[in-house]
Amino acid sequence: MNPNYQKMMKQVQKMQADMAKMQEDLANETVEASAGGGMVTVQVTGAIELKGIKIDPAAVDPEDVEMLEDMIMAATNEALRSAQELANKKLGGITSGLNIPGLPF
Repeated sequence: MNPNYQKMMKQVQKMQADMAKMQEDLANETVEASAGGGMVTVQVTGAIELKGIKIDPAAVDPEDVEMLEDMIMAATNEALRSAQELANKKLGGITSGLNIPGLPF
């Protein structure tokens, strides 16, 4: 077997193991975002899973449910963006430095 191929396969296997571990770690990390001056707070894991939503009772106005919906959506979208950035930052470090022919790393 070609020694370069064996080296490449070892790199791929290590990368797969590192990525699995990192994904497990990301599932245990959370990011938080808020909207409406903190009236709505959303937590999302690094694995892009909604972990929690907190709503200040003062944000609940039966006459303006649309504003509450907007705050929830804004906080959720910001938390999802932050979680995705966290995942990209951590997972991107695993693939950097690899020089595998044919792969865009």
